[in-house]
Amino acid sequence: MSAIQIPNPIPARLKDVNRAKVCDENFQEFVRGYAGAVAARPRTDQPVLPGSLCSADDFLKLFESQLVSRHLDLMARVLRVQNKVYYTIGSSGHEGNAMVARLTRHTDPAFLHYRSGGFMAERFRKLPGMNPIMDSALSFAASKDDPASGGRHKVWGSKPLWVLPQTSTIASHLPKALGTAVAIETAKRIGHRLPIPADSIAICSFGDASSNHATAQCAFNTAQWTAYQGLPAPVLFVCEDNGIGISTKTPGGWVGNAFRDRHGLDYFYANGLDIAEGYEQVAAAVLHCRSSRRPTFLHLRTTRIMGHAGTDFEIEYRAIEELLAVEATDPLLRSAEIALASGLLSKDELLAQYEAIRGKCMAAAEHADKTAKLTSKEEVMRPLAPYSPDKVNAEATRVADVETRIKVFGSEKQLPENLPPRHLAIQINQALHDLFAKYPETLLFGEDVAQKGGVYTVTKGMHKAFKSNRVFNTLLDETTILGLAQGFANMGMLPFPEIQYLAYFHNACDQIRGEACSLQFFSNDQYRNPMVMRVAGLGYQRGFGGHFHNDNSVTALRDIPGLVVGCPSRGDDAAMMLRTLTALAKVDGRVCVFLEPIALYMTKDLYDAGDAQWSFPYPAPNQALELGAERVYHAEAKDLLIVTFGNGVPFALRTAKAVEAQTGKNTRVVDLRWLQPLNAAAIAKHAGDCDRILVLDEGRRSAGIGEGVITAIVEGGHGAKPLVRVVGDDTYTPLAGAANLILPTDATVLEAALKLVQT
Repeated sequence: MSAIQIPNPIPARLKDVNRAKVCDENFQEFVRGYAGAVAARPRTDQPVLPGSLCSADDFLKLFESQLVSRHLDLMARVLRVQNKVYYTIGSSGHEGNAMVARLTRHTDPAFLHYRSGGFMAERFRKLPGMNPIMDSALSFAASKDDPASGGRHKVWGSKPLWVLPQTSTIASHLPKALGTAVAIETAKRIGHRLPIPADSIAICSFGDASSNHATAQCAFNTAQWTAYQGLPAPVLFVCEDNGIGISTKTPGGWVGNAFRDRHGLDYFYANGLDIAEGYEQVAAAVLHCRSSRRPTFLHLRTTRIMGHAGTDFEIEYRAIEELLAVEATDPLLRSAEIALASGLLSKDELLAQYEAIRGKCMAAAEHADKTAKLTSKEEVMRPLAPYSPDKVNAEATRVADVETRIKVFGSEKQLPENLPPRHLAIQINQALHDLFAKYPETLLFGEDVAQKGGVYTVTKGMHKAFKSNRVFNTLLDETTILGLAQGFANMGMLPFPEIQYLAYFHNACDQIRGEACSLQFFSNDQYRNPMVMRVAGLGYQRGFGGHFHNDNSVTALRDIPGLVVGCPSRGDDAAMMLRTLTALAKVDGRVCVFLEPIALYMTKDLYDAGDAQWSFPYPAPNQALELGAERVYHAEAKDLLIVTFGNGVPFALRTAKAVEAQTGKNTRVVDLRWLQPLNAAAIAKHAGDCDRILVLDEGRRSAGIGEGVITAIVEGGHGAKPLVRVVGDDTYTPLAGAANLILPTDATVLEAALKLVQT
């Protein structure tokens, strides 16, 4: 591949801090100065150069896509200083990824690196009437008319082109891309109708620096794990290797050495700087992935010119000689050389096309600048957390076919509503059986959930009833579990991933916060990945497990925008809440968490051993709970209000009984049940009804539920009432009896309540 010659001494023009200007001028000077041989113009179906798989027609279209991508970058650099464009991370040097788009289908789901301008410009050709320049300009300008995100962020995305928008910059999108590939194959096994062709592949692009991230390594490991077991997973990992991550260089040869010989991850290399050469290499990788259904790693050589973004002045940390050497490998220079040498374009034709595309990009940007922008918080938040209460209630109370239920439970006599009252773990189990009978697209997966039935036997019998295609164990990795969940949801299934303990969720939090919950927001509700994530957690596992198995960090969940968090304290509520959460996922595409208090799984008694007052009948299958609806005990009481959830509910009820016995004062207990969003109106109402308030929160003092509850009370106008908070301390939970020193207990709750009512 030829390159521009670096003159010595280096002229002032090439030392300009504005590298976009330098690269723009380099291209034009290269074309004007071309003095190489010119061949007879090939027919459109002939190779663009002798021996190339790329035809002249392929090349001309790819070159145009490269030019579109480049001029979008140049436009952004010019107009950003005028506040007409708000994003300058460009694709310059990566334009070769257009080959991946050309050689795949628009129905192959794509999860893209942010340097994907060439890919997008080329994929836009797959459907008639689409305009990559205008759509991109609208996105750059944060326009409400942006068809990808509606002005919420600059993302590469398109509903008709199956590019799922995201903002992953550290390869956090790799697990869901792999999950989508697994889902394509899973659909065949469970008889689920896919929204895309059955031989589709999932495409996932990322940078060489991001390939080192733990989340990326998790996806590669899981891909190898699936291949090792002969499980199809047609994912095409495209590592766009430009040799640098912002300012940190990737050691030469690192990507090839790290990935070339990984068992179960089939490696291909392609030169993304040369369309004539790289086309055949990319085609081989795509064909292999589609035909073998195996995870495939395409190592695509790229470069990075014009810096990381508009605010990145490379000349401050790279020598000018190094910059010039990198800019000499600009793939557009090689494409220009191919166009000229092949006789496809003359110098004048090429420069005219170059300027024509520049003009289109600038005109589109000027138009986009004049379009409407988001102007209210209601507009911004509209797609974040859609909620259709009437439709959700109708879906939650819809009952599965009677014969199907009888088949699942064994007989009419064994239907759960015909059985005696049961405790929480059994009620959750029965509700899951019911939901899986109702929804054939449901999947349950996680660590130990299948044959064993879960660590606490909550999923016992599910594997037997619904077989391995719908209930299965995964490898021990929460990131993979939640990546799979997103992939299944992308393909129209309804996943129920289990995270074995709340503390384990922290390992994979960004799969929910940064990926799953952001999809509706950044796609303007065009894409959804509904799921119901079950998490065993909270404290009070007496004498067992230390902080990993006694984790009260509820705030890690409540901090995630758009997430719904439900936490039952008793079995009948659990069954009805699961129906509501599933309906929320089904109807509104919501990402939901069902936080199950481990210490209450097997609890049958409330006041005294053997009283069975914490065992409840299974609610009829047409009963569900409204999102946010609280449970109230002793609704007529006004002396004292205790607001709590989870393990706190039995504490509060025992405290209420003791307070009445000792003082004659009555106590209203409110079980919130829904931790996100909190029902502030209900909290304020109960606070207004009662004389004194106790907030019982087993979370930590600085990071629990209590702050939200107290805020609702104060903002509701009741902050002047006597109020105390009984809460866990700001520490990890220790082992054995020491846990009771830092968590609320019957004794500490009663002490606080008595002191409060006696004031």
